[in-house]
This record gives sequence, structure tokens and C-alpha cells, in this order.
Amino acid sequence: MDAGPVIGIVLAMFFILVGNVIEGGHLSSLLNGPAAMIVIGGTVGATVVQFPLDTCKNAVNDAIALFKKDGVDAAKIVDEIVDYANRARREGILCLEKAAPNASDPFLAKALLMAVDGADSNAIRETMELLIGQQEEHGEDSGKVFEAAGGYSPTIGIIGAVLGLIHVMGNLSDIGAVGKGIASAFVATIYGVGVANILFLPFGARIKMKVKDRTKRMEMMLAGVLAIQEGTNPKVVRDRLSCFFPAHGAKKDGAAGAAAAAPA
Repeated sequence: MDAGPVIGIVLAMFFILVGNVIEGGHLSSLLNGPAAMIVIGGTVGATVVQFPLDTCKNAVNDAIALFKKDGVDAAKIVDEIVDYANRARREGILCLEKAAPNASDPFLAKALLMAVDGADSNAIRETMELLIGQQEEHGEDSGKVFEAAGGYSPTIGIIGAVLGLIHVMGNLSDIGAVGKGIASAFVATIYGVGVANILFLPFGARIKMKVKDRTKRMEMMLAGVLAIQEGTNPKVVRDRLSCFFPAHGAKKDGAAGAAAAAPA
């Protein structure tokens, strides 16, 4: 499980609620079922109007995936591709025919199989770049769903507040209840702004970041397969792929330097 989103949400809620209490507010005053129904229901409805249901479902699945730890290690993928490069350089690219389907990533497996089957570099590049484009488009759509929800929810919150004020104004005969009614009406505004800035907008941005990382890995794998097809020296392949994730490359180089210095 990826604790980042959970920690962020808990911290935001904690400091907002504690700050409210320090200012003299009461947590019970923020509990308002009808206001939550108006904001959440209205936001979901408006978002579904803008986007197809399938896109909304994909967005929800991508949001759930944010809480799952991404076990992909770019450094291990580089090691795997370099190993393929070594084998192909020694025995020829056809030796990868059995290994390719078992590659750690389906994208890498497909690119390797195309290379083994004799597809030229242009065909491999065009086919795999289409897949990369589809991946980017999918992630952009999911991110836009939450960005749209983040735009709608504050406005829906205002609608909820106005509805509450209408109810209050219709009962001015009970002056004692007017103050409580007005305070309760504005809870919907808090809900609208809160879910937009704590959930929807951060989810949209984080989904786009994950897609960007995934796209970069796919581009790295494509570059590796094309290098294998060209018969590039495995050391050059490693150097080329490390450029996609400099941090991993620096760690690798640092470890290698320490190992070389140890005997001295």
C-alpha cells in the first residue's frame, strides 16, 4: 500500500479540524448529512454529464490504484534489458524468442517479440509509440475527470449554502434558530471547497504524475529494444537507458564505484 495519499489526507483533515477547534468551533457543527449529499451527489452528477460513464469508471479505478504501491523498479528494468542485450550480442537476437514472453512488463514483451520476429525499427517504433499515446490519453482523461470534479464541487457547495439560506429565510419567525440555520447553511460551502482541494484536485494531479512515470518507463523500454535490435554494446545500452531515470543511474554508478574502490 502507498501511504502517501493516506498521510496527506489525514494531515489535511487533522490540521483543519484542530484549527477549527482552537478557534472555538465545534466538530459537531461541521457534521451535516444533507450538505454532504448535495455536494457529493451534485458533483458526481455534473461530472457524469461531462464525461462518458466508462471514462468515469476508469478514473475511479485509477484513483483506487493511487493507494496501491507501485512495485516497478526502473533500475531492475534497466538490468533486465541489459541482460537481454548481452544475450542477443552473444547468441543473436533470436535467442530471446523464449525469454521475451516472460519479460517483466507486457510492453517490453511485445516490443521484444516484434524485434525477434524481424520487424524493422520503424515498424517497432510506430507500433509501440501508438501504445504509449493510448496510455497517455487514458491517464489524461482520468486526471481530467477529477480536475472537473474539483471545479464543480465548490460551486455545488455554494448551491447547497443558498438552499440552506432559503430555508432559513422562510422561517424568520424563529429568531433563535436563524443563527444556527445560517451557520449550518455554510457547511455545504466548506464541504465543496474541502473535497475539491483535499481529494479531487490532488487525485487528478497524482494520476497524471503516475501516467508520466509510466510513459517514461515505456519510452525507456522502447529505446532499449531498439538498441538491442541494432546490436548496441550492452554498456552503451545501460548508459543510454540510465538517462531516463538519472537518480537510478547515479545510484548504480555510485555502487559500482564503491565496489571498485573496495579492494584498493
